[in-house]
This record gives sequence, C-alpha cells and structure tokens, in this order.
Amino acid sequence: MKFIHISDVHLGRKPDRGRVWSDNRSEEIFDSFKNVLTVCDELQIDLLLIAGDLFDAPPTESELRRIDVELKKLYKTKVVIIAGSSDYMSVDSAYSKFGFSSNIIVFPAGKAANAYIEDLNVCITGFSYAKPEYTERVLEKLNPGREGAYNILLGHGGDANHMPFSTERLARKDFDYIALGYIHKVKHILKNKMAFSGSLEPLDYTETGKHGYIYGEVDEEGRTGITWVPCNKRSYVNTAIKLDSDMDNQSINDVVEKKILSLGKENIYRIMLKGKIDSKVDIDLSILKSKYYINQIINRTEEYYDLNKLMQENQSNIVGKFISTLSNDDALENEEIRKKALRYGVDALVEIGG
Repeated sequence: MKFIHISDVHLGRKPDRGRVWSDNRSEEIFDSFKNVLTVCDELQIDLLLIAGDLFDAPPTESELRRIDVELKKLYKTKVVIIAGSSDYMSVDSAYSKFGFSSNIIVFPAGKAANAYIEDLNVCITGFSYAKPEYTERVLEKLNPGREGAYNILLGHGGDANHMPFSTERLARKDFDYIALGYIHKVKHILKNKMAFSGSLEPLDYTETGKHGYIYGEVDEEGRTGITWVPCNKRSYVNTAIKLDSDMDNQSINDVVEKKILSLGKENIYRIMLKGKIDSKVDIDLSILKSKYYINQIINRTEEYYDLNKLMQENQSNIVGKFISTLSNDDALENEEIRKKALRYGVDALVEIGG
C-alpha cells in the first residue's frame, strides 16, 4: 500500500495581506494541493490522509464544491479527511452537510470514528473538530479499530488547547502509523511510525525553510517506511547582508540583488542590512521591491563619517572642536566608550547642523 500524508493546507488563506503578491500566494496554495493530487495519480497512491485544516476556516459550500471537483479526478486514490482547529465542523456548517461525489471519507465531528477500507485492509481511526479548541487529551483515548488490519491514527493537535498528547502514550497505542496535523513544520517524531507532515506551503514569515508532504509505503509484511517530500513553490528566507562604507546606493542594490538571485528569486525575503555606510548615502531599494518578493527591509546599518575630513571642514565650529577633543586618546580612558561618544556626538551635531 502507498499513501500520502498532508495537513494544514489552509486553502483560502491569503498570506502577507496588503502585499502585492498576497492574492497570488492564495492561488499557489491551491496549486500545491492540486499538485499533490497529481502525484497521487502519477504514483498510483492508494490512500491520501488529510490530518486537519485543509481549509483556513470552516469552508463554504462553494469552497467544498471546488475541492470535490478536484478530488473527483482521482481514479485510484481514496481520501480520508478530519476537520481541524481552523476548519472545524460545527453542526449547522456547510462542511457537515455537504454531499461529496468524490471517493472521500470525512470523519464526523465531535466524536471518535473508524473507517475500514476493505480492499486495502486498512482501518483509519480519527476525530474531527466540532469547535476550535479541545483541551481534553482526546487522541490518547483512541485505539486501533480493527484487529488484523493495518491501523492508522489520523489526529490534529499537540498543544494545551488543541488535543494535547504525550508522544510516548500514543506510541504505546499500537497503531501502525500515526498521521498528525496542526504543526506547520514537518516533524518526524517516531521513525516510520509517527509524524507531523507540516503545511504544503509556508503561511507567514515565521515559517522559514522547505515545506511538503509525507510519502509512505507499507510492504507485504506490514512494515512502514516514510519519506518527507518538499514541494513548496516559495520559501520565506531571512538573510543578513553586510554593507561597506564605500558603497553608494546603486552598489547596495547590486549586492542585495545578487544575494536574492543566489538564494532564489522566487522566495519571499526579510532582509537585514548591517555594517557602516557613508552618512550621505540614502538607501533606496524600491526597484528591487518591485521586482522581487521582499516582505521587509530591516536597516541596522551605522552611519560612517570620515572624521579627518569632517574635522578639516568644520575647524571653526563646534563639530570640528568636538571631533578634535574626542579624538584625543586621553579624552576618555575606555576606548570603546570614547568611540561611541564620538560617533553619537557627531551624529547629533550633524543632524542639528553643527
């Protein structure tokens, strides 16, 4: 048997609201989900496990119809879904009432349930959310549903407000595989037996690195092997760039662009600028912001002054006298304090016009 385990797709999410790429990212999340379905067909996957939060919020009927159309294209794969903390299934919701025409099993909300798939001899045990939070240790109370079958636990949670559990207790439950959702980063808890798949796409700037799904195979003796497969279209990347005092605005743009191209122009960047730059340089990266996905620029640079030149140009005023006095090694015993006093003092005097 071959299976794919995904979770936390969050269809409908618009990451980085207010950015020009936000709507595009929403469609890319949907495209990543469709790509998983394509993989299911190409690899003739038997079972697609969705461990909660397929949607970013309780889905509307139109959202469910859109998904049903895509799932209906699967010619072999059976799909099993639990509702998670974001797309919970309340009694009067469209999710609880919708009649899927695709080959899909949606677990009922608010109670433990089993689904036995005879031709695969696999039994899935799961629990769909009927509300956003469960502080009870729900998953620890679930047990394999069918003796002699391959048993899977499909769960969503892991913190104090979302079905908290002990990994040791779950491991003792004798499930053959435990497919988990809620955490957006992949986390392989117990080798080939228990894992969070993470989200298919990163959903905000804190979710750096690659994202993807888990591919699993079960051999004839019931042994499981899983592999994590990265598939995200873009990654959030934090990078620091050190600037030099001889750089002008164009050379700063050039070095930033070179860094972006080396790391991947498709990614979404949070860039920290460090180092000392000439006090007369006004950093402007607006052209790069129009070309690439730059979420934030953090300027941690310090202004650089040619103190000898500045002192010569201001010999007759307070700026020159201040530099002359503080440049004297005997001005302050502590060298570091003297340098800081000189820098801060010059900054203040230049700003007010000396």
